[in-house]
Amino acid sequence: MMMKNLGVQKLLGRKSSASLRACMRKQRNKRGFTLLELMVVIIIVSILAAVTIPILRGRIDSAKWSEANAAAGTIRTAVSTYVARHDISKTLSAFVGKKLDDTVAQGALGFIESDLVGTYFVPSDYTITAIDAVGHAAVQVTGSQDNAPTGTKTLAADGSWQ
Repeated sequence: MMMKNLGVQKLLGRKSSASLRACMRKQRNKRGFTLLELMVVIIIVSILAAVTIPILRGRIDSAKWSEANAAAGTIRTAVSTYVARHDISKTLSAFVGKKLDDTVAQGALGFIESDLVGTYFVPSDYTITAIDAVGHAAVQVTGSQDNAPTGTKTLAADGSWQ
């Protein structure tokens, strides 16, 4: 033991054996975290998770609705093009109140069924609810797929997403 202490004493600058033992005891006791420190870390992580998960969930739903917004904009453009080529009164009776799973309506607007099939929405989720005098359509979207966001949103005739 004396030989071992001499090597350690050289490293520590020739401290007395009592202070050497105290240093070694302190080092031995400082190996890990206390239970209190671990509990504080767990509580902080839990609080951060409780705050961020709802925020991230809202971002995910917003991203899903962006798919519907893009498709509704495409439908709105197709209706405007149809109105420009045809009489407005024929357009109103042909499309208002119809879901776009109707192949006749899809064909008249220049769509094929796969054009409106997305990750979260299918053609039956889109309904043309109104067409104004200049041919701008209002398109209502309701997600029916298991992974679609809940609720209903509308691309209004003025282009706003509600």
